[in-house]
Amino acid sequence: MAATNTQIPTLDGAGTIPAYVARPDADSARAIIVIPEIFGVNEGIRKKCDDWAAEGYLAIAPDIFWRFAPGVELSPDIEAEFQQALDYFGQYNADDGVQDIEAAIHWLRSQGAEKIGCVGFCLGGRLAYMAATRTDIDASVGYYGVMIDQMLNESHAIANPLMLHIPTEDHFVDHAAQKKVHDALDPHPKVTLHDYPGLDHGFAATMGNRRNEEGAQLADGRTRAFFAERLA
Repeated sequence: MAATNTQIPTLDGAGTIPAYVARPDADSARAIIVIPEIFGVNEGIRKKCDDWAAEGYLAIAPDIFWRFAPGVELSPDIEAEFQQALDYFGQYNADDGVQDIEAAIHWLRSQGAEKIGCVGFCLGGRLAYMAATRTDIDASVGYYGVMIDQMLNESHAIANPLMLHIPTEDHFVDHAAQKKVHDALDPHPKVTLHDYPGLDHGFAATMGNRRNEEGAQLADGRTRAFFAERLA
């Protein structure tokens, strides 16, 4: 596995998006876009890319905050940094973000990728849902995606498989929002929803106080199996 930082062109060619890239030891036609939380491409997100590369995927984590806070790395376990991340979330335009995911898809295709998936966390989970509704990505996975309940009118556009991991005690996504997601997406033939009773937002973080080891292992195992099948 080899890791580097790179710049990928925006869709309009007017700028470049910083990204962390982890390449597997052998050339691969399968790729994964790892979409960060509100804490930037930090150590935990880089580790997720490295783990996908170790599984044989070309993995890339785009810097979703590059327009106003390029290179920022924050910790959810440090209160001041957590508040800073919430401020960045307030500034963020998800419509721009899904175009950045589209740009990453284009870049990966230029690198020889034939099957491309994305996996996102928190804000990245929302973007994974949006990628499923707005791009031709082959498969998408969202962990504790926020505000999906406000975008269910787009669900008719989901053409490729989508999996969502939903902790039932997510303090950013209440029970009413979870019910809306289930009511709208449970009948969808392309969507699989997994609930995690008693778990909270961030349970599958790579490291830190939020991680729940049992829940993370279960969700990550489901994600690996999902991509192994859908990106074969």
